[in-house]
Amino acid sequence: MSEPTPIRHRLLQALAITVFAGGLPGAMLSIAHAQKYPEKPIRLVVPFAPGGGADIFGRLVAQRLTESLGTTVVENRPGAGSTVGIEFVARAPADGYTLLLSSAAFSAAAALYPKLGYDPVKDFAPISVVTTVPLVVVAHPSLPVKTVLDLVRLAKAKPGELLYSTAGPGSLIHLAGESFMSVTQTRLTQVPYKGGGQAMTGVLTGETQVMFATIETVMAQIRAGKLRAVAMTTAERSPALPNVQTVGEQGLKGYEAQGWFALFAPAGTAADIVGRIQSEVARAMKVPEFRERFLSEGAVPVGGTPAQLEKLVRGEIAMWARLVKEAKIKVD
Repeated sequence: MSEPTPIRHRLLQALAITVFAGGLPGAMLSIAHAQKYPEKPIRLVVPFAPGGGADIFGRLVAQRLTESLGTTVVENRPGAGSTVGIEFVARAPADGYTLLLSSAAFSAAAALYPKLGYDPVKDFAPISVVTTVPLVVVAHPSLPVKTVLDLVRLAKAKPGELLYSTAGPGSLIHLAGESFMSVTQTRLTQVPYKGGGQAMTGVLTGETQVMFATIETVMAQIRAGKLRAVAMTTAERSPALPNVQTVGEQGLKGYEAQGWFALFAPAGTAADIVGRIQSEVARAMKVPEFRERFLSEGAVPVGGTPAQLEKLVRGEIAMWARLVKEAKIKVD
């Protein structure tokens, strides 16, 4: 074999320098990166207290990721309507080892907190909508309310006297209550708790009378007869509670609320890592036993794409901004 010519020699040197300096083509680097990830445990931050919907679904996702990617640990970081935990993830290294499992409150925070310490669009890489969940209006059994119209009449007769539980200012179930008051021109008084589980306990013990709850938080109590299901807030009934009518079926028009839970990573997280996690979630949602775990909680498994999640977040930011402005909602 002949010796390289001077020009060919210089080209070979340049190629070697490019390779060893990290100049591999993007696709090759991405494959190498994806093959190595993960090399240590993944932390999944849930910005709510244990016991609520985010915690339930966060632990289901963590269990699945542990099986497919390696150890994934749930870390609850509640506070300030979920913004404490969300900001923690926004400031975390964009290396795929700190993820966020948040609720629809993620997109509402931009409208509620003018001095938010992060940007829900610019500071995060969307991964996947994990699941959507219907909300159900529940009441303490002692409250003389069997339909949503009963609730409207009672609230108008006693403005401000009915107490409703929330998972804190800015949480989805807080905004669902605010939206209800805006549509029905009624006034309820919010009693904030540190999470959905504690909010449910509040209405269960009679500290409050009403809750606009995500279905998985209260379904067991409804089935046990300890809470009364007044109405589903979605357009259609839930297969998990097929006998509970929707607000529309009961004659209340113009009111609808639905929750969701989704995975995010800090902005700048490598696309191959985002894609790897999303593909694992999507794959999990096709496993019958895993799907059944979500369905048993009254949720609808999704496993959508990053683009779909980004579109959802942007649309809801605009929607909640309108509600906050029209209803003059303020959180401390």
